[in-house]
Amino acid sequence: MKRTWLLFSQVVTALVAIYFVVSTLQPSWLQRGSIRSNAGIALLQAPSAPAGEVAPGSFAPAARKASPAVVSINTSKAVRHPRANDPWFQFFFGEQGPQEQSGLGSGVIISQDGYILTNNHVVEGADDIEVTLTDSRQAKAKVIGTDPETDLAILKIEMDKLPVIVLGNSDQVAVGDRVLAIGNPFGVGQTVTSGIISALGRSQLGINTFENFIQTDAAINPGNSGGALVDANGNLLGINTAIYSRSGGSMGIGFAIPVSTAKMVLDGIVKDGKVTRGWIGVEPNELSPELAETFGVKADAGVIITGVLQAGPAAQAGMRPGDVIVKVGDTATRNVSELLTAVASLKPGEAAKFDVRRADSEVMLEITPGIRPAANTLQQQGRRR
Repeated sequence: MKRTWLLFSQVVTALVAIYFVVSTLQPSWLQRGSIRSNAGIALLQAPSAPAGEVAPGSFAPAARKASPAVVSINTSKAVRHPRANDPWFQFFFGEQGPQEQSGLGSGVIISQDGYILTNNHVVEGADDIEVTLTDSRQAKAKVIGTDPETDLAILKIEMDKLPVIVLGNSDQVAVGDRVLAIGNPFGVGQTVTSGIISALGRSQLGINTFENFIQTDAAINPGNSGGALVDANGNLLGINTAIYSRSGGSMGIGFAIPVSTAKMVLDGIVKDGKVTRGWIGVEPNELSPELAETFGVKADAGVIITGVLQAGPAAQAGMRPGDVIVKVGDTATRNVSELLTAVASLKPGEAAKFDVRRADSEVMLEITPGIRPAANTLQQQGRRR
């Protein structure tokens, strides 16, 4: 018995000695599995993903596809004090020279020829426009044309090997679709945010003359204007243009101009130097029971006409104040925004059918639209459409 105990104690002593030597000279031999030692702390580390594998649900491929075509736009213009030429102002403050005012926005390269889509308010009045690509290349841009009524502008740069975005179909999107907003918010650098399409066809917001916005909750902030709203495949759906905010930052309500509208503006500006829209010379209003009673019309849908421009296209076709336009061609007009859009899409010089309610009867008029005047001319005429 004593011999057995003596043997056991010797074996234990030898094992303890071996453990002490190994833990002192080769502690890594004692580590197991995925447990790693870091300054005496045991950590668990996930296995590395295979090269090129995309995490489930990741938007990385869409971001990689679209981001190179989204650029940062920096503008500058010389601004003089409004009273700089006032002798009394000069007496007290001296002569004040022009001060440089800078601006920031984003844009989207849509052609290898260097055409860039952005917002009109990003470049309006700018004396100098500089575009910066994601690869840090820079170029001076010139304005090819603007369309203030949709708040879109077309720029052009001269540069080789430009990344170009792929245009998507904004007419086939649905509420709930996942989207990414790409731009340069606050000048911090290109940023990608994600969200969904919250609503379609937003209008009557008082932002533009022609409003048919895509609403999204993807974060859009100052500096994102003119940037891209893309789908989950990285295809362009719209141009980010405005936000609803009480603080100046994102509150989850942003608006983008559909790419279908942008294409129409692009075609008009590149081909003709301007966007040509139809115009019939009327003053429309939302149909209300009070207006219906005032004009003696029995209609519960449509847009009521409260004024007709003398010798204008509508007047020549026989339209009268009090008429309610129900349809333009095959397009129903349920509010002023829809009527404005439907008339603007008509081709000047080609007659179009207008379904009208007059008093308690239905009338069909054929109106040959003219060319829509410039926005400042329309303001002088009382905003007639």
